[in-house]
Amino acid sequence: MLVHLPYSPDGARVLQVASWTPTSGLRYLTPPTLFPEKYTNFCGATINVTALTYEPYWRESIEGNTTRYSGTDYNQLVTVAQALNFTFRVLPSRSWNEVTDQVEIRKSFMATVIHGVIPQQLERWDFTFAYDQTASKFAMATPVITPSWLSFYYPLSGQVWIGVLACTLTVCFTLVKVRESVETSVHSGTINDLLIMRRTTWQTRHGVLSTGSVVLESVGTLLGQGLYGRLSTSQSNHILVGTWLFHGVVVGTAYRASLIASLTLPRPPPRPETVEELVKVVDRVTMENFDGTYKKFFLNSESSAFRELGSMIVGEDIMDGLNVALKMKSAHIGAPLNLQLIISRNFAKLDGTSPLYIGKEKLLQVSIAWPVPHDAPYTPQIDKCLRIISQAGLYEQWKKETLEAAARESRMKRREEIKQQGQDGTEHSQASFRSLSITHMQGPLLLLLVGITLGSVAFVVERLLVSEPHPSPTPGPTRH
Repeated sequence: MLVHLPYSPDGARVLQVASWTPTSGLRYLTPPTLFPEKYTNFCGATINVTALTYEPYWRESIEGNTTRYSGTDYNQLVTVAQALNFTFRVLPSRSWNEVTDQVEIRKSFMATVIHGVIPQQLERWDFTFAYDQTASKFAMATPVITPSWLSFYYPLSGQVWIGVLACTLTVCFTLVKVRESVETSVHSGTINDLLIMRRTTWQTRHGVLSTGSVVLESVGTLLGQGLYGRLSTSQSNHILVGTWLFHGVVVGTAYRASLIASLTLPRPPPRPETVEELVKVVDRVTMENFDGTYKKFFLNSESSAFRELGSMIVGEDIMDGLNVALKMKSAHIGAPLNLQLIISRNFAKLDGTSPLYIGKEKLLQVSIAWPVPHDAPYTPQIDKCLRIISQAGLYEQWKKETLEAAARESRMKRREEIKQQGQDGTEHSQASFRSLSITHMQGPLLLLLVGITLGSVAFVVERLLVSEPHPSPTPGPTRH
């Protein structure tokens, strides 16, 4: 009885494991098994694998004439190779289609970079043990804050504005009525002589306080202007004016503080966070091709929003997809860690902000594994190693270390950029200070422009009315 061993210290060979004769029966020549496990030890053989840069899972960097690899899946591959005693050679691949095509034709033993386990892919290859989970999210350009003439309105809610308006009208109406009653009392002679003298003196020096002046004085105190005393000449409105002053201090202080905050940190415009909101605002969606299986998955979904999303998907590299998202109504779909790392490394500004953001909704939650050929005999041994790695928490630790290294690299890159610009920490802090622009101040400026325009119109009308000649009196009959 013979068995073929593809890997042994002497290379591939045929080994006799037992013999059988009618007289002596079955006789084992090796340990008592007719079906030895062939892939527990590759005996240092070199096997082919495929992968493509997809950070933080797999990264390729060229140093001189040497290609160096890093990432969580690379660390996992190294650990599996040590456990099964093999070395590996990464076959060149120009696209994700080529990565999996070489697995399908069995030129590559496996694709050692994450792939989502979805039904459409099982028709072409199998998967190893699912050692982790990931979700697909979208990234797109952060909406730009546009100038708003309502910037002075946002500090208070609509109910507060209505309440302040009602209080102002009520106080103005009450003060006007108090003034009218005082004037009536003065003219009717029902007030004592001292009060009449004080009122007459006030009218002589300052003139009778008109209704418009009462309104201006009341609104002025609400806006923090000084009180000239004309609202409180009568004992009957002292309590009302004092209460109104206290109200003006509280409301005015709260409004000014909120206005400063809203101008320096204006309200950001709404941005898409779900797939339903996404398909309404974008014209196209880019995504790593992955053999087009994700596009087929979305097109076959029962959700109308997912089907519409699938019809927009175009195969695109992540860097090209994110650059397109900054110029057009487009978004890019990918793994959150990959999106976060690429955006932080390539698009983050010196102050840490980024023109791109990642949506909150998870478009697709999938398990991740390595593609292997159908019925590959070494899959159980690969699964055993991946299961141990996952259960021991090694993969999560590698992921954490990779992200920390990427963050350090990003910080060092920013420091180098600051040094190249000839800036130290203090200068950079001052440079990152954002001055108020027309985006923030459009509302107050428009309000001032409207006031100036209305005031100018009123001034012209007044001048025209004053300059009109009065009709001359009709001459009477001449007496001779």
